[in-house]
Amino acid sequence: MAGNEGSFSSLRGYGAALLQTPARFARRAGAVTTTMEEMSRVRARSGSSMQRKLRWYDLVGLGMGGMVGAGVFVTVGSAAGNKAGPAVILSYAVSGLCALLSAFCYTEFAVEMPVAGGAFSYLRVTFGEFAAFVTGANLLMEYVVSNAAVARGLTSYIATVFSNSSPNAWRITVSGLPKNYQNIDLIAVAVILTITICICYSTKESSMLNMVLTSVHISLIVLVIAIGFAKGRVSNLVHPMNPEKHPGGFLPYGASGVLSGAAMVYLSYIGYDAVSTMAEEVKHPAKDIPIGVSGSVAIVTVLYCLMAAALAMLVPYDAIEVDAPFSSAFKRVEGWEWVSNLVGVGASLGIVTSLMVAMLGQARYLCVIGRSGVAPPWFARIHRRTGTPVNASAVLGICTAAIAVITDLAVLLELVSIGTLFVFYMVANAVVYRRYVAEDKSDRWLTLGFLAAFSALSVGFTLSWQLCPAGRVRTALLGGFGLGAVAALQAFHSAASPARKPEFWGVPLMPWIPATSAFLNVFLLGSMDRASYVRFGAFSALAVAMYLLYSVHASWDAEEEADVELQKGSATAAQHAADKGRDNDEAKV
Repeated sequence: MAGNEGSFSSLRGYGAALLQTPARFARRAGAVTTTMEEMSRVRARSGSSMQRKLRWYDLVGLGMGGMVGAGVFVTVGSAAGNKAGPAVILSYAVSGLCALLSAFCYTEFAVEMPVAGGAFSYLRVTFGEFAAFVTGANLLMEYVVSNAAVARGLTSYIATVFSNSSPNAWRITVSGLPKNYQNIDLIAVAVILTITICICYSTKESSMLNMVLTSVHISLIVLVIAIGFAKGRVSNLVHPMNPEKHPGGFLPYGASGVLSGAAMVYLSYIGYDAVSTMAEEVKHPAKDIPIGVSGSVAIVTVLYCLMAAALAMLVPYDAIEVDAPFSSAFKRVEGWEWVSNLVGVGASLGIVTSLMVAMLGQARYLCVIGRSGVAPPWFARIHRRTGTPVNASAVLGICTAAIAVITDLAVLLELVSIGTLFVFYMVANAVVYRRYVAEDKSDRWLTLGFLAAFSALSVGFTLSWQLCPAGRVRTALLGGFGLGAVAALQAFHSAASPARKPEFWGVPLMPWIPATSAFLNVFLLGSMDRASYVRFGAFSALAVAMYLLYSVHASWDAEEEADVELQKGSATAAQHAADKGRDNDEAKV
């Protein structure tokens, strides 16, 4: 430490710490913790423990509440009308499979290490502190911005669907403020602060509220599906309204359209990852987490496919309205116009539940980042009575509300980056690394070499898909990169042997499933636009700066203090042993 009082005890001490940044970075960036350290010494920094009250059905409800938001009511229209046609049903199935593979990777970590840190903790025990911090900070920033966007989106949705007003009708306009910051959204602030109070009070009660809202939401969705199947026509699955301008058949744009549609609708599945941050509050992690995480993804996939099928049967794909596909579809069915109001209610409830689950997840990310020493430990404190990370929940809730109160939805959507998909990719790689690299680091370079080669082949396949025009060259490139990825995977499978076996639950068919998950996430990342990568790069640069200016020094101090405490403990134990030996000698005399 700088002096004996830490890096931040004085301006001079901080200056001395900054001069030591290269040496500290070299020592701390790749520092990994063990599973036992995360579950004992690191978790103890929160003081009180979180209450283990959640069961598998709570996790299923939270997963469904986090995923089935308003997104599906909008993305299905764009995917069907512009990308896949009636085969949007298959697009949802492909995206659901991709989400399920990622869920398997999350589940293995969450069962082995049931702590609240989610992906941050998984990457910290695998690739070290720096990779975990940059990834976790990026994800946390995305959580806050996207939650503010979701809250403002709720106000817009209510205004347009229920009162046929402009999106800003229920906001207060202040003309003196800059453009894009003139519309004060008190409804969004009220929703965010109400949810913040709920999640601070009790995780179990928050889960029960989510269960009630999600049950009503899913019931409305099931009713919409049933009416769609009853009133729809199978012929709409193959016949467009205008066959002269649009191709017919169930696959009007072929497999390419299905995959492009899958990339578009995949964001509808994001939300289940927040459930893994609840692992520390699950009563029976080994049994409840696999059912909760994978079960919620499987149920949501079935619901999404049925919703897509109902819409495709109600309206020919070239007549689907992109902005409000379900509402407009039912308005076309005589006598069933009122169903469009049910769609509005269901979407509104979905927005609330997805916001609640996301805010639960973001608070637990910040809590564990505080435990790790790379953020102020105040964020890690667990309230003794409620068993929740009150400090982290309150601060993030206030920050989210402050952003949502004046920032227009268009600005917020532009700031949402690709951090979540990148985290999914990193967790898939981390599962492979931990399975095949032993504690003595044997097979480390073989595993890292495979992961690098497989990622490069995945990027090559994705770039060929995105940039090359249809033809023989594109087909040859796709085939070459695809076969190369399979060959690399098979070669690694034959050359390497797993170094550890999960005690309770593990990803099956290693390393095929996590590698496939990584491949699919790279493919989906390739569908993002250039601006998304610029924003992701800016967020990452900001996270690196935070790490170099603060986190590496705070982490250094925390480890120094831990070493001092360990030495004191060892000295005390030795003294006790010496005293006991002396007492025994005296007793013998």
